This record gives sequence, C-alpha cells and structure tokens, in this order.
Amino acid sequence: MLRASALVSGGVILGGLAGLSAAGPVAAAGIPKVYTRSDWKARSPRQRVEVLSQGPTHIVVHHTATGNVSDTSKSHAAALSRAIQRHHMDNNGWNDTGQQLTISRGGYIMEGRDQTLRAIGDGGHVIGAHVANHNSHTIGIENEGTYTSVTPPQALMSSLVETCAWLCLVYRLDPEDAIVGHRDYNSTNCPGDKLYSMLPKLRRDVQSSLREQLSHLSKVAGTELTLEELPGYPPVPSSERMETFFHGPAIGDRDVSL
Repeated sequence: MLRASALVSGGVILGGLAGLSAAGPVAAAGIPKVYTRSDWKARSPRQRVEVLSQGPTHIVVHHTATGNVSDTSKSHAAALSRAIQRHHMDNNGWNDTGQQLTISRGGYIMEGRDQTLRAIGDGGHVIGAHVANHNSHTIGIENEGTYTSVTPPQALMSSLVETCAWLCLVYRLDPEDAIVGHRDYNSTNCPGDKLYSMLPKLRRDVQSSLREQLSHLSKVAGTELTLEELPGYPPVPSSERMETFFHGPAIGDRDVSL
C-alpha cells in the first residue's frame, strides 16, 4: 500500500485525489515551465513510443554522469538534451532518449522521451529506458552533472522540487514513498552519494510545495502497489564503469520498450 501521508496539520492527504482531473485547475496551477522537444530540436524517435493509460508509481532521480559545467544557459540545456538523445540512440541503440525529463545545472526543465508532456497531461505514462526492469511504472528525471561528492546547484534543486511536486500532483503520489534514486532499483552509484543523501530533504520540500497547492483539499484514497513495483534496494557497487552518460542499468529482461 502506498502510504497516504498527511501533508498538513489540518489533515490534507495526498494519495488519490479522487474526482479531480489531471488537467484540472489544481494540477494546472502546479505545472512548471518545461521546454518541449521542439524547443531543443529533438530528432524523431525510430518508432512510435509506447504510452500507458495508467501513470507511474515512482519518480526516479538520476544524474547524467557528465561534467559539472559552469554554463547554465538555456542553449546549453538544449545542447545537453541533444547530446543525451544522440548517445542513447546512436551509442545505445535505443528508440529515443531514455528518460522522460531532464534538468540542467541552470535549472531548465526539458522534455525527454517523445510524447512525455502529452502523456503527463493525460495522466498516462510513456515507457522509457532508465531503470532496468522497472520502466513500465517509473518516470525518470536526469539531473545534469555528477553528484558523487558535489552538491547540485540550487537552480537545479529548485527545479527538481517543482518537477517532482507537479508529477506527484498529476499522478496522485505520496512523495515520501514515490521519490527514489536509481540505486534503489538497480545496483548502481546513480544518482551519486551526495544527491542521493539529499533525497529525504527533496521529499520534504516537495511535501511543502504540495501543501501550498492542496491545503484546501479533503482526504483521498491510497493506491495499491504490486511487490514488483517496489524498490529492491540492491547494494551499491564498490566500483562502476566511468563513462559519460552511463549511470548503471537502464534496460532489463522485463522491459519491453527501448
């Protein structure tokens, strides 16, 4: 059972938001600025992406395993998205960008896999390629940089909070349970020790953001999860391949879409 945590002392609970449309005014109020694939001049996917009518159960935080650059411009964020897509398609042989969303060190939020924004708007889910064996029920956010020992910039973290709050609102997720790191599902160092250690604060900050948006809503029902959808918390590897854009397993035997 996905725990329905109280978000305010008055008893407002997030978990199902029964009777509200994802496209309704409450959800719309929390939508951050997301630059579309057209904005960053994405290539077309090799084939049509798979879209599920049911939303994801978890939000997976990644780091891109790239340099902690000082360029925080929008043009750099667009170039990063193109570089990731090029690597995923040409090097990995995938259909398209693996993750659904990317956040640059400058805090720019970019649409990743094709049809992601449309699916979110409909309360559905585009199957990506970012967490081996769990792509059908997780949405991935790539955060630019390598955060093994370095703290992400505030602009990135602010956008990550905003993005996670939006997704929790749209998909009726409890941030305490839903926001996880890549290493919670697969044996990898991703999203880096430093960023991973910040996830508890991220969850609290997302709860605070939701509290502001949902303070007038009544209690809602929880969501049933299957055992396979829960994180397994495998051990973090003592050593891992060091390569740009590589951050551990992204495709597994149970995944049907690249």
